Amino acid sequence: MTDNPFVTSGYAGPEYFCDRVEETQTLVDLLTNGNNVALISPRRLGKTDLIHHCFNQLEKLDDYYTFIIDIYATDSVSDFVNVLGKSILDSLKPKGRKAWEVFLNALRSVRSEITFDINNNPVWGIGVGATELPSVTLDEIFEYLGNADRHCFVAIDEFQQITRYKDNKNIEAMLRTYIQRCPNATFVFSGSQRHLMGEMFVSPSRPFYQSTTIFNLHAIPLDKYTEFAERQFAINGKRKISRDVIEAIYNQFNGVTSYLQKIMNILYMKTSPGATCHYEMIESAIQNYLQLSSDTYEALLCQMPEKQRNVFLAIASERRAKAISSSAFVKKYNLPSASSVVSAIKGLVEKDFVTHEKNEYYVYDLFFQLWIEKCYLG
Repeated sequence: MTDNPFVTSGYAGPEYFCDRVEETQTLVDLLTNGNNVALISPRRLGKTDLIHHCFNQLEKLDDYYTFIIDIYATDSVSDFVNVLGKSILDSLKPKGRKAWEVFLNALRSVRSEITFDINNNPVWGIGVGATELPSVTLDEIFEYLGNADRHCFVAIDEFQQITRYKDNKNIEAMLRTYIQRCPNATFVFSGSQRHLMGEMFVSPSRPFYQSTTIFNLHAIPLDKYTEFAERQFAINGKRKISRDVIEAIYNQFNGVTSYLQKIMNILYMKTSPGATCHYEMIESAIQNYLQLSSDTYEALLCQMPEKQRNVFLAIASERRAKAISSSAFVKKYNLPSASSVVSAIKGLVEKDFVTHEKNEYYVYDLFFQLWIEKCYLG
């Protein structure tokens, strides 16, 4: 671990994890009492880290297997099965040969595709999309989960992605059936697109209706994050940070953990041991991050189709845009037509450039928003 206590990527352990005491206890209690959970919140708020934190506690009991599967990059059932199988195998390898051998023995349909490294550890050698009989392999994986020698906790991150699979429109019903028949496993379905997750788990017409406990994750309270930030600044080199600095950053980024951590990481880096981080350092830290990310944001903007880019910049200009297909909005930003706006916004939402909440559209990445304001909007 580096000397900087503000971790910006992944879960580094309980000492680097901010608060979530109540949420952790609630999630652990739900899971250990047999409840499947739909964990819903915007991205970058810390859902995945919360799952890691809870599973870290469960692992210490040595009575469970825990598996976290990220399906954000999948676009087919074949991809899903491939990522599921690889994630389970990678999680079992540290448990020893006996643990992973049981899993491999269950995978009869892809057994020949599993290779071994120089230390005789198994390597998932199946390429993305290369699973020839995904339904058969999925059946074998759930057979393993149902018969494993320990109870299994399985978290599927960005679960709403399965609604985009074109090779099997019945994937929701299929998974629901498998899960119903697998009492040896308890599931967390984590998702960031709230409208899709809501439809999946709340709509009476969908297979997962009333099959889970809905758990909406909110931002960490300001007072809790303040305590955390002050403590982290003090642990190495006895640095200090003014409370007005923490409050200003918290308010600017709406308490979203990922943004807070990135700016705090830079502020910690720029504060000498024994010194105090002051309010005047905030702008410099934000500009430092935007400068590092500038080429990436420029490329993303250039890669957008022209109609999407124009709508994207219009929404960024508004910060919170309403009635984007109205004649007033179209005229204000010289857009071709209301229908072109509707077409463009569909692509922007699907690609996570823009999000929709309470009849408002806004740029999903708050750093991207700040970069546009600096470079395009003056």
